Amino acid sequence: MDTIFIDQLAIDTVIGLYDWERRIRQRVIVDLEMDFDIRQAAATDDVDKTLDYKAVAKRVIAFVEASEFDLVETLSEGIAALILDEFPVARVTLRLDKPHALRGAKGVGIRITRGHGDD
Repeated sequence: MDTIFIDQLAIDTVIGLYDWERRIRQRVIVDLEMDFDIRQAAATDDVDKTLDYKAVAKRVIAFVEASEFDLVETLSEGIAALILDEFPVARVTLRLDKPHALRGAKGVGIRITRGHGDD
C-alpha cells in the first residue's frame, strides 16, 4: 500500500478544557498519512484515479474550524472518521499537535492510526 501525506496543515479552532480556551481560537497542526493504492493513477497519469489531497485538506479544514471539542483525542477521532467515511483510503495515520499547550514544550498532541474494520 502506498501513502499520500499532508504535513503541517495549520487550522484555527476552539479546543480545550479551560474557560479561557473556550473563548478563543487556537491553532492546531495536523499531519495526515493516508494509505491509498496509487498504481492505477501512475499507470494512466489520470488525476481522477488518485486521491484528491486538496479535497481532503479542504474537508478537514472545514471540519476542524467548525468544531468545538474539549479534547484533542475527540478531535483526532473525528478527523480520522471523516477521512475514512468520505475518501477512498484504507487507513489513516493522523498526528495532531496543539502548539504551546504546555509550558516549556513546543507542542503536545496525539498520534492515531485508524482503518476500515478497526474497532
